Amino acid sequence: MLAVTIRDGGRLELAEHPDPVPGHGEVLVRVRAAGLNGADMMQRQGNYPAPPGDPQDIPGMELAGEVVEVGPRAPRFSVGDRVMGLVGGGAQAELATVHERQLMPIPANVEWPQAGGFPEVFTTAHDAIFTQCGLRPGERLLVHGAAGGVGTAGVQLGALTGAHVTATVRNPDARDAVRRLGADVVLAPEGFEHHGPYDVILELVGGPNLPADIQGLDTNGRIVVIGVGAGAKSEINLLALMGKRATVRASTLRARPLELKALTARAVEREVLPALESGKVHVPIARTFPLTEAEAAYDFFTAGGKLGKIVLLA
Repeated sequence: MLAVTIRDGGRLELAEHPDPVPGHGEVLVRVRAAGLNGADMMQRQGNYPAPPGDPQDIPGMELAGEVVEVGPRAPRFSVGDRVMGLVGGGAQAELATVHERQLMPIPANVEWPQAGGFPEVFTTAHDAIFTQCGLRPGERLLVHGAAGGVGTAGVQLGALTGAHVTATVRNPDARDAVRRLGADVVLAPEGFEHHGPYDVILELVGGPNLPADIQGLDTNGRIVVIGVGAGAKSEINLLALMGKRATVRASTLRARPLELKALTARAVEREVLPALESGKVHVPIARTFPLTEAEAAYDFFTAGGKLGKIVLLA
């Protein structure tokens, strides 16, 4: 099979690899689409290796495609089924093996680019906002970096559950589009803390935001950090945190064991997939690239200013 391959110095090339073979509980997927994520950029730089057992030189954390082979003790899907899901690595290839419990069926009306860009961002946003922070209808949600993949998912999920959603978006050209996704208020990042208070803050930017996040929180507010693109360190006032009886959490998905990843997949399957099928939520696509143009896709991702997902089509 052909796969995007990380070489010395972070160079990308399309290279031949042996076809993977599904093991117990796994299926072999003919990949049709694979979304790009910030973790892929970090892995390319040598800063975010794949978990043990996953390909270290083939990036990609989410995929959509067709089941072409079923391994032993994997009864959930059949050959020909359209599936999507998270993987520890190796998604940016023509073929990939995935444990069946990490996969979800693709609704019939969802096309490959949207399916390939759905699993990582909607699973991450759903887990952070609801499982980690327990967002409830009527509460006030702040989504930072709301024009990115996880941000657009977070805005839609917040609106879907009946929260009041505020979004920060640096690119003024993207603000109207984020408002159309369901945000009640769309702001430039500067001074966001003065537009609160907020019950839940989805922190996708990183450490520099934390002091203002705490300032903008309401009593019993919750912050969940799932992105550190602007920096991983911060100095915060613990007295302010204590005075608001607030909580700061942080989360990643990639390194979780299979059992926990399966729980996130079932939660999204149960609570988000019906909304995807009905069109109440969707995956905004910034641009698609063929697998042969992975280098250009990565460059487009790092240039910033996009709205939604960048997806490689295999």
